[in-house]
Amino acid sequence: MSSVVITYCKPCGYLKRAQAAAEALDTQLGVTPELVPGKGGVFRVAVDGNIVAAKSRQGFPGPDDIVQAVAQSIA
Repeated sequence: MSSVVITYCKPCGYLKRAQAAAEALDTQLGVTPELVPGKGGVFRVAVDGNIVAAKSRQGFPGPDDIVQAVAQSIA
């Protein structure tokens, strides 16, 4: 089983986004990611250490985007 980790900026208040992504992953893929607090504006999703989705200048990946990225990585 692949390791999925969502790292989010705790001071920025990104926990709710991380929780929404974790819930979508659990519901749609049966994957329970580890939520790891960070800082510095970070929001990224990694599968086995490889970043598959992250916040960019264009904004945040949505839960469906994250599910799709994780699904492709664990397929």
